[in-house]
Amino acid sequence: MAEDILLECEDLKKYFDTPAGRLHAVDGVSFRLMRGSTLGVVGESGCGKTTLGRTVLRLVPATSGRIIYEGEDLLGFSKRRMREQRKQMQIIFQDPFSSLHPRLTVSQTIEEPLRIHRVFRTKAERDDRLFELMELVGLDRRYVNTYPHELDGGRRQRIGIARALALNPKFIVCDEPVSALDVSIQAQILNLAMDLKDKLGLTYIFVTHDLSVVKHISDEIMVMYLGQIVEIAKPGELFANPLHPYSRALLSSIPIPNLSYKGRNLGMLAGEVKSPINPPPGCRFAPRCPNAEKKCFTVDPEVRQEGEHMVRCHLN
Repeated sequence: MAEDILLECEDLKKYFDTPAGRLHAVDGVSFRLMRGSTLGVVGESGCGKTTLGRTVLRLVPATSGRIIYEGEDLLGFSKRRMREQRKQMQIIFQDPFSSLHPRLTVSQTIEEPLRIHRVFRTKAERDDRLFELMELVGLDRRYVNTYPHELDGGRRQRIGIARALALNPKFIVCDEPVSALDVSIQAQILNLAMDLKDKLGLTYIFVTHDLSVVKHISDEIMVMYLGQIVEIAKPGELFANPLHPYSRALLSSIPIPNLSYKGRNLGMLAGEVKSPINPPPGCRFAPRCPNAEKKCFTVDPEVRQEGEHMVRCHLN
């Protein structure tokens, strides 16, 4: 079973120093990611999900904890070794326009990782790989010399995906890759990501704020709130039996395309979000929780595991 674990984080923390104190962007996060699976990370803006993805890739330095990739702790890697490791670990960014260099053509953008890591010796070899990648992500060859501003959002994101695949990675962090796209294009990119996962044996962390999207693509869903994991479960289990009140509130916010629908309201949020700067003891969701008790404001909730369902809550 251990050989099936590609990535494991143990008590991972990322704090930022601010004039007001330490901002706890990622605070004690622990999880396992199985090889060939997709972990969906969901939560409101500011919950730390993007920072988590970038910390796992060491794009931002971790404050403490462990990031174990194929049995080795990445935090112990030197810069030189980490540079080599990045061939296996890539990222697809949220904004398909700002993540592309405006003065580089499609071919220059996709070939850039190949040049940096000196994968091929000749231009002919690079061109062969370029056209292979373009075909893989559904980009026609006629776009090879175009610039990002000449393309729509969907094609720009396909360029970003091709660039991420250039070095044959095993693991990709997808940082809200469809949130900036039209709904019809979102479906195309999601289906492409799922097809590539099956075809290439990829492993994803898929960051999003959309539970409908994360249910469609994930093998497991992790719900975050103010830097902490509050619940982890399989999609079917989470949607059928959400244990944390924050998860229930997120589910109740999913729009139902039926004007006559009168379904059960799973939970409404009230109150203000606590500051992530120097957070006091207690549950961070307590000020907004409709069921909060006195101890919720003073005692940190413990993680409770029921089979494959994990929840951090005093009341469940």
